Amino acid sequence: MISQQLMCVRDLFVYSLSIRQLRWLPNWRATQILSEPSDHNYRLITVLKTQLRLYDWVHHYEKMLYDNAQLALSYLHGYLITGEARYRQICEETLDFILREMTHPDGGFYSSLDADSEGEEGKFYVWSQDEIQNALGEDFDFFKSAYGIIPQGNWEGKTILHRALDDTSLAARFQLDLEQVPIKLADCHSKLLALRSMRVRPGTDNKVLVMWNALAMSAFAEAGRYLGRQDYTDAAIRNAHFLMDNLYIHDRLFRSWREGQAKHNAYLEDYAGLVNGLLALYQSDPNPQWYKAALNLADQMVLHFADPNGGFFDTRDDHETLLIRPKDIQDNATP
Repeated sequence: MISQQLMCVRDLFVYSLSIRQLRWLPNWRATQILSEPSDHNYRLITVLKTQLRLYDWVHHYEKMLYDNAQLALSYLHGYLITGEARYRQICEETLDFILREMTHPDGGFYSSLDADSEGEEGKFYVWSQDEIQNALGEDFDFFKSAYGIIPQGNWEGKTILHRALDDTSLAARFQLDLEQVPIKLADCHSKLLALRSMRVRPGTDNKVLVMWNALAMSAFAEAGRYLGRQDYTDAAIRNAHFLMDNLYIHDRLFRSWREGQAKHNAYLEDYAGLVNGLLALYQSDPNPQWYKAALNLADQMVLHFADPNGGFFDTRDDHETLLIRPKDIQDNATP
């Protein structure tokens, strides 16, 4: 069982949502409260579009859709509150990663990418100093300073790329104009990504899960609206069509889809998550079908999940008989 203390996204997610309500705080204090956990997670993100790893201080390379969706939404909110450009950058890089690495051709989002490739954890994502030097040539010293690269590496003899110097420090050290730094870094990243593309890729869990997809739909819809990224809004629209066409059948929502087959009755979290996702999408794409779909799902949720004594059960009223019909009120890795 994974200790909740090791999970690094959910607390940031709660922080970002909560801090938006603290309008009575001075701007500097609200920014400070949000920035502390945001900056902590910023250090956990490996570059070259690998996106969030799962744990806090223990490296693990499995990429979960629900982690990255919540991360993107958290940093979007952080950007909207603080105006910090790097928070917007993380949001966009995370959503771009999902689109590139975790998206079904028809619009669903895959569940996860494995940690291992060729039987070795993290092999796809880590580097030796020689690999980086050979790929970058004369730009190696610049990149080495940016990421604090040392011959022995920073993880089991290899290097996980984390920024060691910010753009301002790099510009001063190499006598560059500040605007040149991100351009040089982007060029270095492109060369390393091209080299990495020749490696054996980690496996993909290609299940499409409603709740996890709903989190991603919300993130894409909000980011599309607030960042002016129509491609993100389009991704949310395609995802909504995918879920409603493939997993909502005869007024019944299914939980999981793979290779053309929907399986397993959806739980309360699936209904609630999809309602939230559709309402977020409706705010970005005011097509009445999203509002109507959300309303219909909410009606089904009340009809089949409501407890006459208050609250909602986790399972439908026609779910297989259990010893006790569960009603969980605690959040875990997902809300």
